[in-house]
Formats: sequence, structure tokens, C-alpha cells
Amino acid sequence: MSAVATQTPAGDTVLSLAGVNKRFGAVQALTDVHLQVGAGEVVALVGDNGAGKSTLVKVISGVYTPDSGTIVFDGREVAPRGPSDAQALGIATVFQDLALCDNLDVVANLFLGQEHLLTGMIDEVSMEKESWRLLRSLSAKIPSVRIPIAALSGGQRQTVAIARSLVGAPKVVMLDEPTAALGVAQTAEVLNLVERLRDQGHGVILVSHNMADVQAVADRIVVLRLGRNTAEFKVEEVTTAELVAAITGASDNVVAERRKRRGGTDE
Repeated sequence: MSAVATQTPAGDTVLSLAGVNKRFGAVQALTDVHLQVGAGEVVALVGDNGAGKSTLVKVISGVYTPDSGTIVFDGREVAPRGPSDAQALGIATVFQDLALCDNLDVVANLFLGQEHLLTGMIDEVSMEKESWRLLRSLSAKIPSVRIPIAALSGGQRQTVAIARSLVGAPKVVMLDEPTAALGVAQTAEVLNLVERLRDQGHGVILVSHNMADVQAVADRIVVLRLGRNTAEFKVEEVTTAELVAAITGASDNVVAERRKRRGGTDE
């Protein structure tokens, strides 16, 4: 049977990082990074190549152990020792490569490594029912749960990967470049899935290079540059030009520039 977790009330902080540092030899990948994600909130994590986005995602998902700093999840400090540990806590990650098996069908991919058992045998019936429930909760356009992954489009594959992340009822879902290499229609489909995750009360971290995608679905935008927090914006209060300036470092202090233009206030 699928796990049932009590959702954190919408708006309450479900994940908080403070003072996170990570070094690889002579390279300081993350320096004093802070991040907060609320239940029912989409937080976009943006930055140029080498900004530290992937490293931060891997720290949260347990792939990397931070050198220092704290991770507070659902009100308690945690230290995930691997992706399975993070998933057990309630932090699910969909990496850019999706990690799907093309030769297996949708059901097998959704429950790979966490199959339902009945008297020592794999319970195909319960897994198929749960597969349809997960896909319907996302209003997914999948013709059959018994179709091989190889026969699905890029958008449908992303849908399956997102649905798989929901097995175990996580509170936070991280999506690493979910619309990369997708067409316009498939991108719209994936962005709809992100909005459904928010509507279901999940905290969502969206890593993306596409500013249009970010501004379409995010509530807040956190900018990393050279492994540090550079700026943070509410999506309705920032322009694309301001985002690009923060990402590239074209402005030393984008927030100060905005305050100056608005007559000394930064609401």
C-alpha cells in the first residue's frame, strides 16, 4: 500500500537551509547558502553554469554531505546520508536524466526498488491501481501504464518521473531542469504538473535556466552566483532584465537598484 503522510499546512516552512558550505578540493562550490521552502510553494533556483545549483540539490537530496551548515526539514534538523535516506524523510528528487528504464513499462518504473508484495510475490494489481491513482492526481496524459517507457514522449517521460517521486508521499519535490530539451506543448504539460504539485501542498524546488518557465509557475526566485546567494525575489515583483542582471552579476546589487528606482522602498 502507498504511504500516507500528513501534509504541512500551506505556507508553513517545510525545508530550511542555513549557512551551507561545500568544498571540492580547491573549489568552494557553496558558501554560506540559505534557502527556505514553504508547503504549497514553488521556489525557483536559478543561476548560470557553475553557480552551485546542482551541488545544492545534491546536498539536499543526500548525494553530498555539506562541510558545514544546517538542514531543517519538517521542524527538525536532518542530515540525509543518501538519496534513499532523503526520500524516507520526505524529500524526493527528479534529476535531469530522469533515471528511467526504457525497456520497462510505466508501472515497473514507478515502483522499481519499492515493489508492492503480497505473500512473497510482487502484487501487480495493487501497483497498477496505485499507478493510475498517482497519474490521475497529476492529470497526466499517459495512454496506458503498461506501455514501455521507450514509447513515450519527452513530456510523458517527465510525467512518469514526477509521479515516481510521489511514491511515499514526500513533502518536498525537487525538479532539476524538468523542461530541458522539451517542445512548447510538452513544456506546458510539465509546468502544469508543477502547479498541481503546489496545489497538492508539496513544497517544490524548481531548478531551471528558462526564465519564462520560472516566471510562469514560481512563487519566489532564489538566485545563486558563484556558490553564494545573490538575490531573492517574489515572482510578481521582478522583471526578466532584473533576473538576468542578478544571474550574470551585471548589477552589483540588484535589490538596491530596485529600491532606488522605487523611491527608497522595496516592497
